[in-house]
Amino acid sequence: MRKIITVVIGIVLIGIGYLGFISLSNNKKSRPPSDNKVVTTVFVETVKNSNIPVQVIESGRLIAKDRMELFAEVQGVMESTQKEFKPGSTYKKGEIMLKIRSDDFFANLQSQKSNLLNLITAILPDLRLDYPDAYPKWDAYVRDFDLMQPTPELPKASSDKEKFFITGRNIFTTYYNVKNSEINYRKYNLRAPYNGILTSALVTPGTLVRPGQRLGEYIDPSIYELEVSISKSIIPAVSIGQRVKIRDSESKDSNWIGRIIRINGRVDQTTQTVQVYIQVRGTELKEGMYLEAIIEGKEKQNAYELSRSVLIDESKIYIVSDSTLQLVDIEPVHYNQKTVIVTGLKDGDTVVSKLIPGAFEGMEVQIYNSN
Repeated sequence: MRKIITVVIGIVLIGIGYLGFISLSNNKKSRPPSDNKVVTTVFVETVKNSNIPVQVIESGRLIAKDRMELFAEVQGVMESTQKEFKPGSTYKKGEIMLKIRSDDFFANLQSQKSNLLNLITAILPDLRLDYPDAYPKWDAYVRDFDLMQPTPELPKASSDKEKFFITGRNIFTTYYNVKNSEINYRKYNLRAPYNGILTSALVTPGTLVRPGQRLGEYIDPSIYELEVSISKSIIPAVSIGQRVKIRDSESKDSNWIGRIIRINGRVDQTTQTVQVYIQVRGTELKEGMYLEAIIEGKEKQNAYELSRSVLIDESKIYIVSDSTLQLVDIEPVHYNQKTVIVTGLKDGDTVVSKLIPGAFEGMEVQIYNSN
């Protein structure tokens, strides 16, 4: 009896195992994948070509138009003047900026003048006898001669004999030596060539100044030049005398009107740009400021302006056609800071306005609808 029960239980267990195997086999059969395709949404804009005015916005550094580096031409110890020779000091035209001690040179100059006067005085008796017509002018020259004043020009000889006589007495040589010394004497006092301001000073009173030594830098703060580089393609639309708007990028309220005064005749080989120089005036301007120049160029006909970020290889963009992306060729005609003006698009083309990651030609997309 026990054996029969054991056999029955074994048969039941075998049946249960077989049914479990069949169930597992059915569950392993592959199920068809569900079709959950994801379509990317894109932002677009519709093309409408028009005539677009070109604005060239370039920045540059402001430089004083009249600026001068000061150098010494004579040697001596620098002396104090009424104004300190320091950056920020202003001077009127002709005012003494820097003074170098000249006592020794002045004494030597006076000695040369005295020698010239002695030579002319010595020939007066001979002139009275041999050249009576020339005597009055030379006598008047001696009487009017003032050692403390610049040496006056010598009287002109009335004849070749008079000229040879004067030359033989070494008067012309002595006279020109005196005039040369007077020119050098004036170099001991450095005077302002125009109204301006000292921007750099490299010497102080008591400094031994030597010929060729750099003393400082002097500028006229009333007029400046702004140097900017613009694309060679814009040069035909730019002309000398053209008015240009100048602005400070850090302050929207700071604006000036400048004028183009020079255009370089050479194109930079690296950047393919040309240097343009703009003259501008303003009490708020300072040398070294970085400003922006807005130059108005010619209008681009039948063109469209879009973001530079959507350009592909600088000559293609994506448009949406039949819910797919298509690459089309365009021609950039002018680059602004954030946008580009292009031609080659048709009115009504739907252009991708924001480039999407991983985009490719033929990609299925849907247009974003704000509603």
